Amino acid sequence: MMQHLYQLLDDYDAVSGVDAKAIEAQIWQTYGQDRAVLVLDMSGFSRLTRRFGIVHYLALVRRMQKTSAPLVAQFGGVVVKFEADNLYATFADPLAAVHCARAVRDAFETQNNSTPDEKDVHVSIGLAWGKILVVEDHDYFGDAVNVACKLGEDLAKPAEILIDNALRERLPAELPGLHLTELDLTVSGLRLQAWGVVAD
Repeated sequence: MMQHLYQLLDDYDAVSGVDAKAIEAQIWQTYGQDRAVLVLDMSGFSRLTRRFGIVHYLALVRRMQKTSAPLVAQFGGVVVKFEADNLYATFADPLAAVHCARAVRDAFETQNNSTPDEKDVHVSIGLAWGKILVVEDHDYFGDAVNVACKLGEDLAKPAEILIDNALRERLPAELPGLHLTELDLTVSGLRLQAWGVVAD
């Protein structure tokens, strides 16, 4: 599938005008999906690796993978990939994505209550909604992916969940058990209206 996308991109790059627009439309028709994007980032890489070594941190990354993947599936999501200490996933249902993010965050907080500090796993999570290009079992691309990365990797603090306004608009007005706090954030020259997810 990825090779097919590469070929289409090469074709797009070789032409212009109407021909380029036709190839772009083919790409979106083949790979385009309206999805909630979830990006999880672990915190503490530099500190923990310097103090305890890379094997210690990789073991924490592996635990993050084993804990989060079943929860993504439980809430109807798809793990697109694990990369370094990040999880990338998609959901067709925006509310399910939020509930999954909370379940993942809470699972690690529960684990941390019974592990020594150096083995605690702290995660930050960003969620965004939009039309993206999804190459099954390989990768995904689009503005919503970028926004979710900015929220989860650059802006969210450990144990924090941030969602963009596009996803917020697709959630029910009433969210039992959840409270959303509006935030006005700026990162990489982008101004983002976002929401922090807080348990009631």
